Amino acid sequence: MTMQNLPPLPDKAAADDGRPLIIRVGKRLRSTVDRISTSQSMIPTEPVLQPDFFDWTARLADNWQAIAQEAAAILRHRDAVPPLREISPDHARIAGDGNWRSFFLIGYGYEVPENCARAPETAALVRDIPDLNSAFFSILEPGATIPRHRGVTRGLVTCHLGLIVPDRPEQCTIQVEDIDLHWEAGKWLIFDDSYYHEVHNRTDQRRVILLVQVKRPMRLLGRIANDLALWGIRRSPFVQDARRNLGMWEEAYRKAERNEAA
Repeated sequence: MTMQNLPPLPDKAAADDGRPLIIRVGKRLRSTVDRISTSQSMIPTEPVLQPDFFDWTARLADNWQAIAQEAAAILRHRDAVPPLREISPDHARIAGDGNWRSFFLIGYGYEVPENCARAPETAALVRDIPDLNSAFFSILEPGATIPRHRGVTRGLVTCHLGLIVPDRPEQCTIQVEDIDLHWEAGKWLIFDDSYYHEVHNRTDQRRVILLVQVKRPMRLLGRIANDLALWGIRRSPFVQDARRNLGMWEEAYRKAERNEAA
């Protein structure tokens, strides 16, 4: 689960920042945008998709070991990589007890320059992806569970590149609708996260992937509707709060780097 997920209805304390209106409008528009995305899609609208639909996947798969090495280097300061719930409070329901961490390179089009400098090969590769929305290292700790949920729009496609996978991959799974899948190092797992999905790491090992979100290839009307929807999401508290929180976590990572160098 990533920044794309529809935030749950907030409590009264959140009313002042505009979330209730945004959420009501977003929920009303989601079904309309999804219908347009379905009718305008140039690729299948099934829950699970093949990497061949996206030409850029081959280049990243060819370089997966270099990407995995950069991810492993990031994990030297694992405690300074923020749990998703600390970046995006709107994800609190699904982000659990902090066992799901995210190291963002690009989120909803906003680049995190410091993080890109820490993973330069990966950053260079993802910058070349057409219609990129987000890219980050997704870190799932042993025993972690991400409950059943779905993303905010069919206009995005979620792509997972396996980097560090438990020795028993069949025990670390994602279920998309009623399809059970697991990650493999160097292989892509691509799905439409507007379908319900859930994740379970039933192993005693960490799972790390490169998570990439791209716009769904669509005809003109679909592209226009999707761009408008993403424009609104990008400027909403859902994304802007996450940007501010990432900035606060940056100092924690710098401190970890300084301590390592000392």
